Amino acid sequence: MYYPYSDMPEDSRVWVYQSSRELSDAECAEISASIVPFLDEWTAHKQALRASFRILYNRFIIFLIDEKAAMASGCSIDKSVQFVRNLENSFSLKLLDRMQIAFRKDDTLSVLSKSDFEKKIQSGEVNANTIVFNNLVVSKSELEQHWEVPLKDSWHRVML
Repeated sequence: MYYPYSDMPEDSRVWVYQSSRELSDAECAEISASIVPFLDEWTAHKQALRASFRILYNRFIIFLIDEKAAMASGCSIDKSVQFVRNLENSFSLKLLDRMQIAFRKDDTLSVLSKSDFEKKIQSGEVNANTIVFNNLVVSKSELEQHWEVPLKDSWHRVML
């Protein structure tokens, strides 16, 4: 069942899907309009999931589940991944490619392959203080506090 983001508890489980390209405002609106009915029908073992979403920076689609209300199951996660795959096909996106790294430089959000990102580190264009998006966050509170962090404070630091 869809709930507004603001109604979701801080410990809600989070999945971050990063787009390979920036979405237009019209695409964001169309994607949002398709997510709400999906969340309204999303279940785990025939139990409705208390779920929400956000689209941030026209680049990240984020799902949340309040697992105190009902736990996500393997099948329910598979349903969400299938939904995301359908979005990929409908909008010619890559949302499941975990080898793409998003970072911010001078108010510009960029996405590069891991190897190209490492080259930027080697050239000095990206450094320990560059803001990266840690898509491995697992809760709403982590999303809000530790998603956009300096590279040195993220798992990305292994590339330094």
